[in-house]
Amino acid sequence: MKTKVKTRQPGKRGTFGHYFKAHWQLYMMVAFPVIMLAVFSYAPMYGILLAFKNYRIVDGIWGSPWAAHFGLDNFIRFFNNYNFMESLRNTLVISLYTLVVNTPCAIILALALNYVRKVKFKKFVQMVTYLPYFISTIVFVGILNAVFDTRVGAVGSFFYENMGMNILGTPELFSSVYVWSGVWQTVGYGSIIYIAALAGVDMEQHEAAIIDGATLLQRIRYVDLPAIVPTAVIMLILEIGRMLNMGYEKILAMQNQNNLSVSEVIPTYAFKVSLVSSFPDYSYATAIGLFQSMVGLILILLSNKIAKKLTGDGFI
Repeated sequence: MKTKVKTRQPGKRGTFGHYFKAHWQLYMMVAFPVIMLAVFSYAPMYGILLAFKNYRIVDGIWGSPWAAHFGLDNFIRFFNNYNFMESLRNTLVISLYTLVVNTPCAIILALALNYVRKVKFKKFVQMVTYLPYFISTIVFVGILNAVFDTRVGAVGSFFYENMGMNILGTPELFSSVYVWSGVWQTVGYGSIIYIAALAGVDMEQHEAAIIDGATLLQRIRYVDLPAIVPTAVIMLILEIGRMLNMGYEKILAMQNQNNLSVSEVIPTYAFKVSLVSSFPDYSYATAIGLFQSMVGLILILLSNKIAKKLTGDGFI
C-alpha cells in the first residue's frame, strides 16, 4: 500500500505560526525594541488630541471640550502671538548656524584622523574629542559660565577688562557661543560615523591615485569625499528635520535677561507656557509641539527629495 507524502509546493509559503516557531529567536531579539517604541513613541501620540482641545484636568483628555475654529484655536493663538515671529526667527537662525558648522567640522575631523599614522596619537585625539559629549547639559553650561564669567573667568574677564564686553550678556554673540561650544562638545562624537565610512574606502584607489601623482588634497577630494557623500546626505537630512525641534535644555540654561531677545526659541517658549507658567496651558503647548513636528516632517521630505535629485542618495 502506497502512502501519500505531502510535499510543499515551491511557490506556497508556510503560515506565520510555522515561521515563528522556526525563527522565534529573531522575534525575541526585536521584541524589546518594538515594545519600547510602542510604549514611548506611539502610545503618547494619544496626547496629540490636547492640541485640538481646551484641556481641563478634571475632564481628562477625551472629556475636555474641543477648541474653537474646528479645533484649530490653539494654533491660531500661536500664529497671532507676538512671540511667534521672534521665536521662529531665533530658532531658524540658530538651527541653520548649527547645521552649517557642525557637519563640516565633523567631516574635517574625520578626514584628519583618517590620515594620522601614529595609532596612539590618533586614539588620544579621539578620546579627547569624544569626552565632552558625555558631559551633562547643566554641567556643560556651568563650564561656559565659569569660562566666560566677567570676574573670574579666564576668557570672560579678559574681554571685559580690555573691551568692556560681557560675552554671555551680549545678544549678538549668543548664537556663536551656543554653536561653537556645541561643536566642541559634539564634533568628536559626530565624526564617528564618517570615520566608519572612510574605513570602507578601498585602499587600492588611494594607491592608484598616488601612482598617478595625486596630492593629499586631491586624494581627499576625489577618493574620500565621494565615499562619505551618501552618509553626509543622510545625516544632513536628519539634521534638517530636527531644525525646529532643537534641544531646549542648553538654550534655557544659557538664557538671561540680556540675551532673551535672541535666545527665545520655539521649544523654550513651549516649555515656559506649559510647565513654568503660573497658569499652565497644556493644550497651547501641545499645539506648538505638533507644529514643530509637522514642519520637521515636511522639511525631511523636501530635503530627501532634493537630495535624491542632486546626488541620487536619500532615505526613499
